[in-house]
Amino acid sequence: MSKAKKAKTRPAPSRAKPRRASSGRRAAIRRSTRETSIDLSIDLDGSGRVEVDTGVGFFDHMLTHIGRHGLFDLKVQARGDYQVDDHHTVEDVGICLGEAIAQALADKKGIRRYGFFIAPMEETVAQIALDLSGRSAMVYKVRYRGSKIGRFDVQLVEEFLRAMAANAKMNLHVSVPYGGNNHHIAEAICKALGKALRVAVELDQRETAVPSTKGIL
Repeated sequence: MSKAKKAKTRPAPSRAKPRRASSGRRAAIRRSTRETSIDLSIDLDGSGRVEVDTGVGFFDHMLTHIGRHGLFDLKVQARGDYQVDDHHTVEDVGICLGEAIAQALADKKGIRRYGFFIAPMEETVAQIALDLSGRSAMVYKVRYRGSKIGRFDVQLVEEFLRAMAANAKMNLHVSVPYGGNNHHIAEAICKALGKALRVAVELDQRETAVPSTKGIL
């Protein structure tokens, strides 16, 4: 067979370039008040590297799950008025995380927008559904067995999520239909949140615009 005939049998090279995650989907937030001092940074296209120190041990554990399961590179350094309680620290970290997500997403062009995940953890299952819609809303249907996880107040899980959702301008629905251990309930929520966020912020290979009929989110 001649070289000319061989050349004809070769498939034409594709001109379509695969879309890759943007290298610029990062944000850094610094917040300082009379109650807390927080430095937070996130890379939505990271590999799950997490460095957190909020002074609230169980909260560090939960933030680590969000970053690791979302494959976000997340750094948080926080100090708060612990002599009062942990409320201000946890809520303000939620504010900063929400702001960082919104800033890193910019105009949200090409993202999947919606994310959902069901995470089982032993006797517990947690369900997360979210929409990066540009409008904040939250539904939280969770029942705990008792008010504490160690010294951590279980009410702070909701406060953190509500602050994050409001500042990320997302719809966030959290449901735990059954569960018996407080630690498992909170941990399953944060694992499911990381997974759902990972899906929502991913770049869709078929989407070239802002995923909305309005053209803006």
